[in-house]
Amino acid sequence: MEQKLERKYGLFTAICMVVGIVIGSGVFFKAQDILKMTGGDMPLGVVAWVIGGIIMMVCLLTFSFMGQKYEKVNGVVDYAEATVGKRYGYVMGWFVATIYFPAMTSVLCWVTSRYTLEFVAAVSPHHTIDASPTGLTCLLLSLVIMAFAFLLNVLSPKLAGKFQTGTTIIKLIPLVLMAVVGIIYGLINGTLTENFQTNATVSTTTSNPLFAAICSTAFAYEGWMIATSINAEIKDSKRNLPRALIIGGIIIAAIYISYYIGVAGGATNQQLIEEGATTAFTNLFGGALGNVLKLFIAISCFGTVNGLMLACCRGMYAIAARGKGPKPDTLGRIHPKTNMPTASAVVGLLLILGWLAYFYLANLAQVWTGPFVFDSSELPIITIYLLYLPILIQWMRKETDQPIARRFILPILAFCGSVFMVIASIFSHGIGCLWYLLVFAVILAVGLLLNRRSHA
Repeated sequence: MEQKLERKYGLFTAICMVVGIVIGSGVFFKAQDILKMTGGDMPLGVVAWVIGGIIMMVCLLTFSFMGQKYEKVNGVVDYAEATVGKRYGYVMGWFVATIYFPAMTSVLCWVTSRYTLEFVAAVSPHHTIDASPTGLTCLLLSLVIMAFAFLLNVLSPKLAGKFQTGTTIIKLIPLVLMAVVGIIYGLINGTLTENFQTNATVSTTTSNPLFAAICSTAFAYEGWMIATSINAEIKDSKRNLPRALIIGGIIIAAIYISYYIGVAGGATNQQLIEEGATTAFTNLFGGALGNVLKLFIAISCFGTVNGLMLACCRGMYAIAARGKGPKPDTLGRIHPKTNMPTASAVVGLLLILGWLAYFYLANLAQVWTGPFVFDSSELPIITIYLLYLPILIQWMRKETDQPIARRFILPILAFCGSVFMVIASIFSHGIGCLWYLLVFAVILAVGLLLNRRSHA
């Protein structure tokens, strides 16, 4: 327990962590979902992206100020502990380690596999490749991607940081190209104007399309908080982490909104709903270049998996470093050669496997039906907004030395945005929220019991 994580990441790498973790699969496959949820209404979809971006930015700014004051081993856990108390800090740490990080990582492994198979099927149309998102090939490739990301982070965390930087740059290429070329092309041929004036035809609609769409943007925008998990490994983190969050957040919001509009210039709303956003790439750039861009999409998704895996590997360590949770001496141990919490990383990997099994059975193959079926890609994200509320309240109550804007205005806006996300989740997911909250309560109870037993 004497060893500590080294400060090995600079500002540029930290910005790439924020941008690279957030920008990935969400913007590619949620764009299609959002258009479906809004009944093919493109302007309403843009409104959802804007609202989701505003909520992200006010939360991000508020927590960036906390990052300037509180610093330990894991940003959001540090903030929870410093503002609300050690017990709440443990609750937050247990939630992100057992539900939030691994559930998101499992979904992203599948999404990366899905886009990789789409690329392979496009360049090898004569080969019989099962590219079905629910097929066994997609599941097995998800496991391979998971294993590779795990080994990269455990054996060479510095290389994982460089990989994150590289994939961040790569993933911006298709997004920026689509935003610029799509908007220009769409304005010239009238497709963009037509899409904003004419709704597509959808088979099913939701009773609260805007709320449902904003919930989906939450998945695409979420991830900036994960970058705070490397707080103890960022050089001069009190200055660089807040800078990385703010700069990264501005880049993310601008790219997402412009990309969504650009996609509307490359294909009709109906095509986007039925075939997905990759159709716009093929329409604009042709088959060959379109396939190259699909490869870039797959690589960008893998970059997101890498960033999420980075957080998963440190999840249990953030608890153990405080002397809390099960086996703190074991889970808090740092490997002398790799400077990684190896035991914590292994537990994180097992949790990802568990959540991937649930996601595949309940959400994809739909073998698991009936009670306790919920969307494991979105609901854990909504829970984090609920857990932000006590932190924001206590920050406003305790931090008397902060300027009014930092102490009240931004936290109040972040509080309202978080409450809105929770309400939108209830309207959008209905009974699924109840099943998820029951699972959340059981996992939390197990965590509290294990913590009590280890310190009995």
